[in-house]
Amino acid sequence: MLEQVSEHGSIREVHGRMQGSGVTSVVERFLAQGARCTFCEQGITCQLCSMGPCRILKKADKGACGIDANGMVMRNMVHRANMGISAYIFHAREVAKTLKATAEGKTPFQIRDRIKLDLLAGALGVPAGSEGYERAAADAMLSALYQDSAEESVAVNSFAPESRKKLWRDLGIFPGGPASELVDSTARAMTNIDGDYISLAKTALRLGIASCYGALVPLELGQDALFGTPSPHEAYVDLGVLDPDYVNILPNGHEPFIGMALIEAARSEDVQRKAREAGAKGLRIVGSIETGQEIMQRMPCDDVFVGLTGNWISQEFALATGAVDVFAMDMNCSLPSLAPIAEKYGATLIAVSRLVGVPGVGKRIVYNPAEVASQAREIIELAIDNFKKRKGNATLRNLRRTKTLTGFSNEAVINALGGTLEPLLDVIKSGAIKGVVALVSCSTLKNGGQDTMTTAVARELIRRNMLVLSAGCGNAACQVAGLNSLEAQEIAGESLRSVCRALGIPPVLSFGTCTDTGRLALLVGAVANALGVDTAALPIAVTAPEYMEQKAVIDAFSAVALGLYTHVSPVPPVTGAQGVVDLLTRDVEGITGGRLAVETDATSAVDGIEQHIMKKRQALGI
Repeated sequence: MLEQVSEHGSIREVHGRMQGSGVTSVVERFLAQGARCTFCEQGITCQLCSMGPCRILKKADKGACGIDANGMVMRNMVHRANMGISAYIFHAREVAKTLKATAEGKTPFQIRDRIKLDLLAGALGVPAGSEGYERAAADAMLSALYQDSAEESVAVNSFAPESRKKLWRDLGIFPGGPASELVDSTARAMTNIDGDYISLAKTALRLGIASCYGALVPLELGQDALFGTPSPHEAYVDLGVLDPDYVNILPNGHEPFIGMALIEAARSEDVQRKAREAGAKGLRIVGSIETGQEIMQRMPCDDVFVGLTGNWISQEFALATGAVDVFAMDMNCSLPSLAPIAEKYGATLIAVSRLVGVPGVGKRIVYNPAEVASQAREIIELAIDNFKKRKGNATLRNLRRTKTLTGFSNEAVINALGGTLEPLLDVIKSGAIKGVVALVSCSTLKNGGQDTMTTAVARELIRRNMLVLSAGCGNAACQVAGLNSLEAQEIAGESLRSVCRALGIPPVLSFGTCTDTGRLALLVGAVANALGVDTAALPIAVTAPEYMEQKAVIDAFSAVALGLYTHVSPVPPVTGAQGVVDLLTRDVEGITGGRLAVETDATSAVDGIEQHIMKKRQALGI
């Protein structure tokens, strides 16, 4: 049993409404699974070929093909990493296509940050001022994604720190283009191709580098070019952003394209008039999970875009408020369970990505950059029609709404410091800030209620004077809990509190989504360059207190390849292979400088992070 289903009171309240309603939430389905298979939890099971499923037993220390526990466990991890990088490649490809269509004047979007476009184009070898420059930048991004794995990635060469590139070459893990690396690693992880756990581990690290610098950095540069680079501003989060008297459209997933087009369309008086004629006070766009974060990082809240409901575990509960008219699902993180809940509480589900297949959902409006303006209008019409049907239904009102400060991109952090990294370096050198911790996490029920572990780790880190940069679903966890607000300065340690007050920032900085792993990597590289050291020497750590899915796996390998101490929880399915455990938690530190630290207790996890940071400070003489 869970002590409580969620860190957040609004989720607990809506969960109470759902109980006995005839539909289940993720909480009931998680608990119904009971004790898990011990072989699966340890990673020592394989179903790849027809001779399986195989397990590693005392009487059978190898699978039927001959693979041992270490090979089986590491190969399973590579499969997860393959899925994670494939999602990032898909997203990056959609960015490039949208950038290209925008350059051709086919979308309602425009180039809002020319500096980011120039940075992307220059890194990929597009000459400044060349004919068709914007389109050429998009084509170069697509080309770089598919660059041959036998070549060194032009993106990695442009964006990664020099000290790391030499190491990666020496280790033989300098990647080519992400899509080509995915082909290689998927083939390698088939039956009877690569059963050597060391070779497979190097493949995972190679994938992590390709993901971070080959997909995520170009992805965010392209989105910044299209929609603007995030800058600090106030916003609102939690289920209280939903007002049932309005037509509410929730773009959900990880891509901002449909959401941004919906906001553009919803600002027209014609749309608002139609909503009022249907009996609503107006029409609003409400962010859900990472799509909402992408929008909220860049766009202040007003009467059209009103904020973010929460992370992926919140989506069923958002529908169960009865205040949602359209739930528009782009790629990633839309639950298979949504149709009965939407029917019960009067919402319309629409798949807006060709990847999304939610059982019981027949309505598809697949995102096309050249048609997105008309697609947004169609979604709005469906939402207004839905409001007419749900108007007067029982809804939950006056749920909690929290004010947060968001939009801390690399540029925003530097601007907050007066235009250079020197103030940050000075307070780190002085010890006012012991170190910086990137909290890049999902949300899971495996080690407690929703977001309980994440918020406990974040609170303990700032109490001990470590600045936190939050991203992914863990970012929403911190936002809804109030940790990304100026008021959170009061629960920070004395010296961190003084720094935050002087700079006018929270102790937990909202850094965006899981795709902002690339943005964080660029910041780590910039700090290392400013200090004249390798990234592995920095008093920096990564924590994923509630990792859940495959993108988190590839992100962890990215962090370890970058030389960073990386805390993860819950326990990954690797414990059945001692060689893999030793490699990931100890031996790899002597190779890349980074390692995994597995800890399910929040205080103990922060103990380990703090010890690592103090060790790095001592080595730097600060």
